[in-house]
Amino acid sequence: MGGPYARYVLVVLTLVYVFNFVDRQIISILAEEIKADIGISDAQIGFLYGTAFAVFYAVFGIPLGRLADVWVRKSLIAVGLAFWSAMTALSGTAQSFVSLAGFRIGVGVGEASASPAAYSLLSDSFPPRLRATALSIYSSGVYIGGGVGLFLGGWIVDAWSAAFPEGDAPFGLAGWQAAYFAVGLPGLAMALWVWSLREPRRGQSEGLPEPPRHPNPFAAFARELASVLPPLTVFSLAFSGGGRGVLARNAIGALAIACAAWALIASVGNVPQWVALGIGAYAAFSWAQGLALRDPPAFAMIFRSPALLLTCFGFACIAFVGYGVGFWAAPFFLRAHGVSPGEVGTALGLAAAVGGWIGVTLGGILSDRLRARTPNARLVIGGLTIVLTAPMTVWLLTEGDLRVAYVVNFFLNVAAATWLGSAATAVNELVLPRMRAVASAFYLLTVTFVGLALGPYAIGALSDSLVASGRPPDAALRQAMLAALGMFAVAGVSLLLASRHLPREEATRVERARAAGEPIL
Repeated sequence: MGGPYARYVLVVLTLVYVFNFVDRQIISILAEEIKADIGISDAQIGFLYGTAFAVFYAVFGIPLGRLADVWVRKSLIAVGLAFWSAMTALSGTAQSFVSLAGFRIGVGVGEASASPAAYSLLSDSFPPRLRATALSIYSSGVYIGGGVGLFLGGWIVDAWSAAFPEGDAPFGLAGWQAAYFAVGLPGLAMALWVWSLREPRRGQSEGLPEPPRHPNPFAAFARELASVLPPLTVFSLAFSGGGRGVLARNAIGALAIACAAWALIASVGNVPQWVALGIGAYAAFSWAQGLALRDPPAFAMIFRSPALLLTCFGFACIAFVGYGVGFWAAPFFLRAHGVSPGEVGTALGLAAAVGGWIGVTLGGILSDRLRARTPNARLVIGGLTIVLTAPMTVWLLTEGDLRVAYVVNFFLNVAAATWLGSAATAVNELVLPRMRAVASAFYLLTVTFVGLALGPYAIGALSDSLVASGRPPDAALRQAMLAALGMFAVAGVSLLLASRHLPREEATRVERARAAGEPIL
């Protein structure tokens, strides 16, 4: 436990996460090329990067998190990696907004398999004193992968344009399409490597008894999948023992979500954005109802825990800024400083990969050291992220000297990355080992809905609105990105409130689980 093989597994899973974010983030540097080629707006690009991916990533993360709790985690990660890599490569065949959105949905479904299973597997491979460090190193794949995606995307687009200046490329492919093929296909080979890993025993890192093997893991996955896929959600609730009261509350919830989506469409437009987000919200609501029927202890540990709910929401608000500013940074540099995709991809990619890795690793180490002094160490790191990131973001967006902006961007990546390992660790430490993948799926759902589905889209939509009012594209995007920083205030309040509950809830998790019906000796 925590020995050489555990470190080997950590390296392999970190590489998986690198692939995850290369495939997810490359659209940032390709955005201007895609917009010009298929004729779409900033809001639609934000939808492709955020909502089209995020809703399905979050919703499918729930049943796949359940499968990770009852099946072989390394096998699940391998299958998911193969699937999302294939969808990334197929994105290179897209000819329209609709087809690219379809492939982005496929990438989201595949990538939903990785992190809940990886969080659970790594939590069983490392002792609690090293857990935040291990999960932070794993989480560094966010920045390494995002940086590699920016670098490769920019380099491929420039090289493709130089090689085929007359538009006589093979099969008529544009540079952005070639980039998708280049980053998607290698993941198929990586999946075979992941399949070869050994599976650790659940609960071994804390000396807890291993839960019995589930007799039919795929039946459990199918039941969980039905609980999040409308209209199967209604039948799932009925078969899980939900009476008329449960079904009535489900119908009322569906109606309320539909009305909210309609109101948003009527006020700000963009039907795909709010329909997709409404479907995702209803799926999450139905899943929570079903979880209360199928697994009352897990439901209680998640939804009756103020510490866990506030922690998830607080870090999700940090992610709103991180995903939004992180995605739009490359288009901003292209517009405001007039440089090539290759230069921006190299500069921002290296900053994200190196700076992000430094930040997330240091954040994890600092979190583990602070943990010896205060049970709120994970939340303190979240607050530190806010305090460091906000002023550097303002500096980056208002700096006129390109070289200085590149330097500021590097240190911004260091600061913005510090929270990732602490957030995942805080959630895992508030539940029992058998619930970690499901709790992680809920955490990722919250972060994905608030951070990924809303952050990039909101900035893009505000940018479009400002352009329509007469602002230049670079000034409009700058103002929209600065406005996003307001979410840091919400994040800070949420984490402060969470700190009032977390020490007690973490210390009493076994007693709380037993009181909710968990069979613990």
